[in-house]
Amino acid sequence: MNDELLVDCRLRAATELLSHTWDPVVLAGLRAGPRRRSELLDAVGGLSDKVLTETLRRLLAHGLVERRSHPAAPPRVEYRLSALGESLVEGPLRELGRWIAEHGDELLEAQDRGGACST
Repeated sequence: MNDELLVDCRLRAATELLSHTWDPVVLAGLRAGPRRRSELLDAVGGLSDKVLTETLRRLLAHGLVERRSHPAAPPRVEYRLSALGESLVEGPLRELGRWIAEHGDELLEAQDRGGACST
């Protein structure tokens, strides 16, 4: 990495995608295909409806997720990965998942030794 890249706005924008705890988790939850909010809440688990709303808004604003309304009674809304979101999930997030599968236990053990919260 060169010095020019360290101050690059694109690098900051990309690392921000991982700075919100639930963003990568919700993106991974949409990897299997479009989901309604309730399906996404069930698939992800551990987050509140409010946090899901905030996360989806942020992901929509970043162009990583698309929202589709279906005319029906009652109205039906689905969320799915955009092409940009899919490239993130299938690229860097997939590699991060591989790394975690290989080194996750070591990471948690190191955090425990260092006094960091592991959950």
